[in-house]
Amino acid sequence: MEVRAKKSLGQHFLTDQKVARSIVEALNGPADVLEIGPGMGVLTQYLLQRQDLNLKLVELDSESVEYLLTHFPGMQGRLIEADYLKLDENILFKGNYKIIGNFPYNISSQIFFKILESRDRIPEVVCMIQKEVADRIAEPPGSKTYGILSVFLQAWYDIEYILGVGPGAFCPPPKVKSAVIRLKRNSRTSLGCDEKLFRQIVKMAFNQRRKTLRNALKPLINELSLSAEKTSAPVFDLRAEKLGVEDFVALTLIFEGKNR
Repeated sequence: MEVRAKKSLGQHFLTDQKVARSIVEALNGPADVLEIGPGMGVLTQYLLQRQDLNLKLVELDSESVEYLLTHFPGMQGRLIEADYLKLDENILFKGNYKIIGNFPYNISSQIFFKILESRDRIPEVVCMIQKEVADRIAEPPGSKTYGILSVFLQAWYDIEYILGVGPGAFCPPPKVKSAVIRLKRNSRTSLGCDEKLFRQIVKMAFNQRRKTLRNALKPLINELSLSAEKTSAPVFDLRAEKLGVEDFVALTLIFEGKNR
């Protein structure tokens, strides 16, 4: 039995065994681990060989679920047929858990935003994603690819680029290059500012990234009646891509009326 890759689910099954082993080896144990989108089990086979991992899997595709249950003994009880984006993490593990997977490229950003919601329970993520997205996440401030997801993830995780992967490692081959990255939770426990406002400022700033912050954030400046003195700060002459996490925190504090 073979599983047919479904375009609607963004499926491209990894077939390169060397790459699969490298991904699994990049995950640190011991740990409770969730594999997202196991497909035909190319990562699963190596994860099951590791005695330091307590593995569970979540898979949306019923055809893949049937394949895994047929080809991997003992999968019953480990495998959950569900959409990870809608899954209650409390049914998975009681405490912290790590994540691994070849993420469907069409929803990888949504997966990362869900991971951020549970950042205090997810100390590490090892994943294969589209290279363009990997570059965006790992890039420092100043790059044209640096953006909203870069800031949000770098606020809470250290990002490590593991390896690049060509289209030939998959079936069917995607039209884009891929990459494996590792996210490790940093020591930050708080941003030190209003997190909701921080997120709003970051999104507004990058949604009009060609404009200076003074112009990109003008609706919020007016809404909060920020004084001309406040908006004369040098940071408002910059564009979003020039600001790191700490810069955005400092900017948020200005909007809160708290100068650092």
